[in-house]
Amino acid sequence: MAELFIPTLHTFAMKNIFTGSLGSLRFRVVPNVVMKTPKEVDFEASSISAEYWHGIFCYEKSQMEGKAEFPMSEEGRAALIAWLSQQ
Repeated sequence: MAELFIPTLHTFAMKNIFTGSLGSLRFRVVPNVVMKTPKEVDFEASSISAEYWHGIFCYEKSQMEGKAEFPMSEEGRAALIAWLSQQ
């Protein structure tokens, strides 16, 4: 089975939203970024929210089947990948 791709934390720290798929699984990952200073992200206070659905339609045209929030850390990213892999 192919592996899910989730971008690095730097991608999310830049407030980028990521959508991806694996087979019929579709998902959307949105960062909730908290800044320590105007140029420094507070990773401990930030988080990553993820939603998933199955089917051929885009996020806006689909009904979400699940949602979870994870810390913005390497451990949180790994937990996100594990959670999505179970869906």
